[in-house]
Amino acid sequence: MEIGLVGLGKMGGNMRERIRRAGHTVVGFDRNPEVSDVDSLEAMVEALPSPKVVWVMVPAGDATHATVTALGELLSEGDLVIDGGNSRWTDDQAHAEQLGAKGIGFVDCGVSGGVWGLENGYALMAGGDEKNIGLAQPIFDALRPEGEFGWVHAGKVGAGHFSKMVHNGIEYAVMQSYAEGWELLKAVDVVDNVTDVFRSWRQGTVIRSWLLDLLVAALDERAELEGIRGYAEDSGEGRWTVEAAIEHAVPVPAIAGALFARFASRQDDSPAMKAVAAMRNQFGGHQIKADERPAEARSDAEQPPSKE
Repeated sequence: MEIGLVGLGKMGGNMRERIRRAGHTVVGFDRNPEVSDVDSLEAMVEALPSPKVVWVMVPAGDATHATVTALGELLSEGDLVIDGGNSRWTDDQAHAEQLGAKGIGFVDCGVSGGVWGLENGYALMAGGDEKNIGLAQPIFDALRPEGEFGWVHAGKVGAGHFSKMVHNGIEYAVMQSYAEGWELLKAVDVVDNVTDVFRSWRQGTVIRSWLLDLLVAALDERAELEGIRGYAEDSGEGRWTVEAAIEHAVPVPAIAGALFARFASRQDDSPAMKAVAAMRNQFGGHQIKADERPAEARSDAEQPPSKE
């Protein structure tokens, strides 16, 4: 099979290589000419036989929308676009309608595997109709891990990215649990070897996982996680998971708590905790810790009022 691939970053570049190893032809386009096979999106489309299949691996949002719109002008009836990025499922529905007006098919595919996917394969969650899934099946088979699992036709358009979104929400909660456990083990003086405690959990326990393996690998590199700031971004999918849960009245306290913990990690000195400390002092006389940071380390809102 021959396929176009737009976006050759860490994920896209490795996916191109894995597809080629399976014997297929990939014509890749990227704005970085050093990794691109062709010099334009138009050249990539022209190089493909019909029906043309193009897999998009660019950042979600404006970049994906612009790419899908451009492909809609270059492709023809019977061709297919696959969005393998981390798009929101509602964007998938809009893109399917946009391309469908021209007879161009659309499949959304949640992809998990990160930098390990080249060797281990990628877990794939696809959404779309049977005809379009069938057209892309050889590529799904090339990318998926060996064995029975790692691939699912999750449902109609949007189902793939919705499934990947929930996957990422669960990932938030699992990582937060491991992180809190690590902090608690480090806080007591009775546990001498925290890293080996985590290592012992990797076999025979109900909480063993690949994430646990990765945490042990990180602790082997830096037992105290020295040099790493306690600051975590969120990709957006954690937020979308919580928003979807609210929309459907589904309680997700662990996922929501993990998302909010990431927000808290970005505060050097939590404003909310200032209010909590103040209230505890008012009702119970609990001691308030003085803010001993230098003035330049405080935000504008924390600076003392001017005497002018």
